[in-house]
Amino acid sequence: MILYPAVDISEGKAVRLVRGDFDQVTVYEDSPLEAARAWVDAGARFLHVVDLDGARTGSPKSLEHLERIAGELPVPVQYGGGLRTLPAVRDALRAGAERVILGTAAYTDIDFLDDVLGAYRERVIVSVDTRGGNVSTSGWQETTQMPAEAVIERLQNRGVRSFVYTDVDRDGMLGGIDFEHVREIAQVVRGRFLYSGGIGTLDDLRALRDLRQVNLGGVIVGKALYEGRFTIPEGREALEPEREGERPFRVAYDASRDD
Repeated sequence: MILYPAVDISEGKAVRLVRGDFDQVTVYEDSPLEAARAWVDAGARFLHVVDLDGARTGSPKSLEHLERIAGELPVPVQYGGGLRTLPAVRDALRAGAERVILGTAAYTDIDFLDDVLGAYRERVIVSVDTRGGNVSTSGWQETTQMPAEAVIERLQNRGVRSFVYTDVDRDGMLGGIDFEHVREIAQVVRGRFLYSGGIGTLDDLRALRDLRQVNLGGVIVGKALYEGRFTIPEGREALEPEREGERPFRVAYDASRDD
């Protein structure tokens, strides 16, 4: 599995939110480019960049930061936030995104989704962000009554093959993962997906690895890296397949972490 360090951008700075709450924001770096450069210098091979202001307002606000990051750093960048029109998607790709991440408009505008898939299918990811198991939209500010599994099925029937699944209730909390729900999502996804939300320790990464879900292609990590819970090399190593003869890693179940 691939480790994707997150660079979330708001008001021109690299930040992290708690459970998607814009009133609980921590600024980690004044320059998103320098935040991204630090991850690449530490060994990151891919980057996950999110325009939080774009996600909240509905149109991209950080394309200039994307252009700098993609232009100056030698790693692929996936980018999302406010991509709700075909011209916005084109602009993100022209700015250097290797792949674009769609959110709200993928659920609300079928014609838009069909147009984007028709033009850029292999470069499109759809973000499925959930609160209480239901999909959140508009930069996590609104929660629908649509269960994640049903949404994924519907999107797959329209041709989507790559997803980011985020447990917003756990995002930025460093409190661990609902592994059973990850398994449930994995049973629905027919293509590939990335997981995000609640990663706090290397044990969390190893436990995701040990789920042995072949369609789980990577993990997005933000706050745990910024807070120094582990390094990029340690995170990458934790996600590597076990070598033959190694004793399988297991995590003792702690019900308190699922609260």
